[in-house]
Amino acid sequence: MVDMLSEFISSPAGIVTVIVTILISITLHEAMHAFAAHWLGDDTAQMQGRLTLNPLKHIDPFLTLGMPILLALVGAPVLGAAKPVPFNPYRVKYEEFGAALVGLAGPLTNLVLAVAGAFLFRAIGALIPETAVLAILTFILVNLGFFVFNMIPFPPLDGSRVLYAVAPEPLQKVMAQIETYGLFGFIIFFFLLFQYISPMVADVIDTLFRFLV
Repeated sequence: MVDMLSEFISSPAGIVTVIVTILISITLHEAMHAFAAHWLGDDTAQMQGRLTLNPLKHIDPFLTLGMPILLALVGAPVLGAAKPVPFNPYRVKYEEFGAALVGLAGPLTNLVLAVAGAFLFRAIGALIPETAVLAILTFILVNLGFFVFNMIPFPPLDGSRVLYAVAPEPLQKVMAQIETYGLFGFIIFFFLLFQYISPMVADVIDTLFRFLV
């Protein structure tokens, strides 16, 4: 099944499935960041038009579409991100822990989507055509990839917000400095540092996938 899924993901039908999954999953991921921040008292996302389910407001051409499609074509785990939802951590309730909740809202949304896909697979997987089964499995795998990748505690990924809430002040200052580099800092992380942890990331995704399906 794993070999069939890898072959499907790199096929034209698989790429279309990946793109559709990305548009759904990333839109909900970023929207939940915005809704969580708004619920906790910060209206920055709303003021900048990010409190919406419109995917055009959230996608980044490289991080959201280019990188995941390239990874799918080479048979690597499908990972990606979107334009970060702006929010002011000093305006949300519960200070650092409120900011951590905002950070968690996105990845947890992807995890919930993956679990929902697994329930669907278990319920109707034996009743539908193989291509539809592979599409559901792709949906699960992509969402797990987004969940695990975004939980890496490196700014500006969402996991950094969770680490920031419990980190000592010197580490918080280092993380804040890294975050000021924005996309440039992310590119350095992805191309220089991620290669060393990518096997572990792939193992975590594979373990979660096997557990769910």
